[in-house]
Amino acid sequence: MGQLLLVRHGQASFGADDYDQLSALGQKQSIRLGEYWQQMAAEQAGAEPLKFDAVFMGSLKRHRQTWEGIAQGAQLHNQPEVWPELNEYDSHALIETIHPEPLAKPDTPEMYKHHFRLLRTALQKWMAGETQPKGMPSFAEFSNGIQAVLQHVRATHSGRVLIVSSGGPIATAVSQVLAAPAETAIELNLRIRNTAVTEFAYTPKRHMLLSYNNLPHLDGAAYQGWTTYS
Repeated sequence: MGQLLLVRHGQASFGADDYDQLSALGQKQSIRLGEYWQQMAAEQAGAEPLKFDAVFMGSLKRHRQTWEGIAQGAQLHNQPEVWPELNEYDSHALIETIHPEPLAKPDTPEMYKHHFRLLRTALQKWMAGETQPKGMPSFAEFSNGIQAVLQHVRATHSGRVLIVSSGGPIATAVSQVLAAPAETAIELNLRIRNTAVTEFAYTPKRHMLLSYNNLPHLDGAAYQGWTTYS
């Protein structure tokens, strides 16, 4: 039985001109995850160096930067396969479908809450097929893309595989594996943390959820304040 680990990117630059960049903390989170995995592998009896049969990631900068941090921390040398199907939805395009007026950059707790209330509503309408955000696929196309990646893993691998992606694709994958309503992905998505690890077991026929949204690498006083959601 194979093991598939899905990792959300490290903290990005929410509120900045270019969100698609890891923050300094996001870089540290990514390196720390790789270090943790390497440590866990070394502590196992008769341990072999940590390795992945394959690594897949989206084409966003924050995906690549997260993988580079993991690879640095774990001393990995895989060449990732880039699948645009693992890219996040465009939150700005989604919000514009229900709030065409420009939003001020969120810089207070209330503004952050307002942003995510709008995003939740926009996601619901997109998933229901009521809106078509500019430059984005339909939700059915988005969901089918995630399903294609999971099918590819099952068809071509049998060992340990890593996916580096974003909250939307990972939450969608979990809801698919659980055969849950598509709207479940919204609640999963809005709670997933940066560099959180979700684990599937898989066979050629199916995936099975083992754990969701875990941060074992950030346990301990040394990493207090490292848990983020952006």
